[in-house]
Amino acid sequence: MTQIKMIVAGPRGKMGQEALRMIEKEDKFKLVACIDRKHGGSKVKDVSGLPASDAVIYTDAEQCLSEVEADVLVDLTTPEFGYKHTKLALENGVRPVVGTTGFTEEQMVELTNLAETKKLGAVIAPNFAVGAVLMMQFSKWAAKHFQDVEIIEKHHDQKLDAPSGTAVKTAELIKEERESHPQGHTDEKETLEGARGADVDGMKIHSVRLPGLVAHQEVVFGGLGQTLTIKHDSHHRESFMSGVNLAATEVMEIDVLVYGLEHLLD
Repeated sequence: MTQIKMIVAGPRGKMGQEALRMIEKEDKFKLVACIDRKHGGSKVKDVSGLPASDAVIYTDAEQCLSEVEADVLVDLTTPEFGYKHTKLALENGVRPVVGTTGFTEEQMVELTNLAETKKLGAVIAPNFAVGAVLMMQFSKWAAKHFQDVEIIEKHHDQKLDAPSGTAVKTAELIKEERESHPQGHTDEKETLEGARGADVDGMKIHSVRLPGLVAHQEVVFGGLGQTLTIKHDSHHRESFMSGVNLAATEVMEIDVLVYGLEHLLD
């Protein structure tokens, strides 16, 4: 069996550590390098808390992607570095699988065009948990029947972007089925600015950041005499690894950029 050679960016982060453990367990994957802002020149096994791998850590992403023979880059960093890494990967013939959210519309257009030009697969997923992807798809379906909806997303207090990429993606899917309109009373007034949350096409998105949380979202629909709540909870980052596994496998079979794990599910 030909192994898929993988680079992981952000190996010391909680998601990065889970990705390294997943790769270690899978015979079809082989870790060939990591990109990190520390420990340049060290081996993964030399860093406390990381698996016993001889893969070398690079602090220079461009050097890593140009020198190391790899098939897939798994990026689990920040929007700033995720964009740079994704672009560098495509320019060097490596297929990116990206769990970082917060890219601008302009960046997404640029990366989509680059993947098409290079004829390389790429996956950018706001959420790698299969349950969360299903939650988003169920919400899109429900929006055909419930036109009033609010999204409440809750994450750990170290998350940098708000609202989450999952919440934004959910709103985008709902917009495809929902007629644009403002919600709430026409004379509604916030006595504290921001109390009603962010506004997306008339929908409201509320972001909660607290220690103890991982990743949670509720999509609450309201209708005459009834409400419908579609909810997903990730209690451990291991929940995202089946999606990372799927994306890293399927990205080898496509030649365009795909936004959202739902496009890879049967």
